[in-house]
Amino acid sequence: MPTDLTKARQLFGTFSKIGAFTFGGGYAMIPLIQREVTERRRWLEDRDILDIVAIAESTPGPIAINTATFVGYQVCGTLGAFCATLGVVLPSFLVIYAVSFVLRQFSDLAVVQYAFNGIRAGVLALLLKALLSMYRQSPKGAVSYAVMAGAFVLTAFCGVDAVLVILASATVGLLSARMAKRRAV
Repeated sequence: MPTDLTKARQLFGTFSKIGAFTFGGGYAMIPLIQREVTERRRWLEDRDILDIVAIAESTPGPIAINTATFVGYQVCGTLGAFCATLGVVLPSFLVIYAVSFVLRQFSDLAVVQYAFNGIRAGVLALLLKALLSMYRQSPKGAVSYAVMAGAFVLTAFCGVDAVLVILASATVGLLSARMAKRRAV
């Protein structure tokens, strides 16, 4: 059985790899985190990842960093949280730092612009995969579909702040669960 220090090193390595090779921000990292943590390493279950992503999305800060922190904490306590967070942040910081110098010199080149167009298309595919994966893990029912549709319309078309939509969705979920519990009694 691995020691905490071994697990902490593994967390750092895993999240360093995710942080170094994912373009498109935190949402693009979610399917990679899920695959590494649940399928490859078997540290957590798919349901745990869904809960962690929901919490990470609801707390202040970037979702990838929050997710890494929560996963690290679940796997190896405070040391794991620190190592996973550092692992996901450090490669991105170093890459951005290096790219900023290069990009300033070559940003007008067509090949650089085409490369970023390709990266955007790849990121969209990763986001859609994350959406599909989260949909499969989410509870199904009239209330869930209504909350999902309402949240989409409010954020995409009405410009309602995402924090308010998350709070309203949580409230609807709590009220729905409470009513279901009362009906069961």
